[in-house]
Amino acid sequence: MPRLVPPVSSDATSGALRAEVRAFLTDQLAAGAFRPSIDSWLCGWDEGFTLALATRGWLGMTVPQRYGGHGRSFHERFVVTEELLAAGAPVAAHWIADRQIVPSLLKYGTEQQKSHFLPRIVAGECFFAIGMSEPDSGSDLASVRTRATRVDGGWSLTGTKVWTSGAHRAHAFIVLARTAAADPAHRHAGLSQFIVDLHGPGVDVRPIVSMNGGHHFNEVILSDVFVPDAMVFGEIGQGWTQVTSELSFERSGPERFLSTFPLLAHAVDTTGNPRRSGHRELGRLVARIAGLHHMSTAVAGALQRGESCDVAASVVKVLGTTVEGDVADFADLETDSGTTQSAEWVELVADAVDQRPGFTLRGGTNEVLRGVIARGLGIR
Repeated sequence: MPRLVPPVSSDATSGALRAEVRAFLTDQLAAGAFRPSIDSWLCGWDEGFTLALATRGWLGMTVPQRYGGHGRSFHERFVVTEELLAAGAPVAAHWIADRQIVPSLLKYGTEQQKSHFLPRIVAGECFFAIGMSEPDSGSDLASVRTRATRVDGGWSLTGTKVWTSGAHRAHAFIVLARTAAADPAHRHAGLSQFIVDLHGPGVDVRPIVSMNGGHHFNEVILSDVFVPDAMVFGEIGQGWTQVTSELSFERSGPERFLSTFPLLAHAVDTTGNPRRSGHRELGRLVARIAGLHHMSTAVAGALQRGESCDVAASVVKVLGTTVEGDVADFADLETDSGTTQSAEWVELVADAVDQRPGFTLRGGTNEVLRGVIARGLGIR
């Protein structure tokens, strides 16, 4: 498979790590351990593959060693995740835990929570989901109606979360709930987060099956679910600030522009030089992916420095998910051109077309994020 994305940096450590990951993936492909897929970070759930990554130290790379991690940089983690996504490897099992829960635990978790969850995530033994979206709420997280009520020794949660990826397989999820009455003048106040056991009493996980028969989304109904004080995540009333911080990790990573990369790589491999006459659109797509690589890398560096990246992450998400869809459209047109295509190509294109509607919706709709970007830039 051609590698269209340039190295993250020219330093020897990143270069050696990238070569190591590519060699591993080549061996895995040769052994038939996986087949490249579209949206592998969302749909490719393979706990055996996750364990193989864990044994190589490629999970929880930024986790400090005192929690069982490897104390490596965001850039090094970026190298690994980018190569895995470019290959279409099945990384869904650990993706949310490694991408989003790890940095959130390190920033907001109690010592007990960090000591309990981080070593298990690093070992590939603990999987998480995200409990943000709700029916009729969409990307407007301030309108969540899940309620957390104070009870003896903890909190009682009641409400419904939807589009909860992997909830039927994950061990826990972090729930955004309202702990104080909504105030129209301060819509983002009164929100808090809780770590909820997905297998605990009062938790009902119901499948949402996609039109292609795939099952990775779920509706999760919480009915008077007891959450002990020890599983309050962060501070009561600070849920909005915490969620905003989490979303920078969710929106800025390479999964926001590499979900359909196996198609692009396949197209370049089978049609030759993208700059050749007649392949201008393919060349444009390659250039856009390369530009997003650099943008996403810059955000990773800012996150490493502890900087706020809300606007930059939103830009990556909007531009990245747009190009993902354009890659799917390009591949679909190529398939309809009447030329002979391999069964692998046809299957990848079908999956990309099926998944395409979700690219610009998940992680906050692009329409909403354009508003975030405009406000961040001072545009009224």
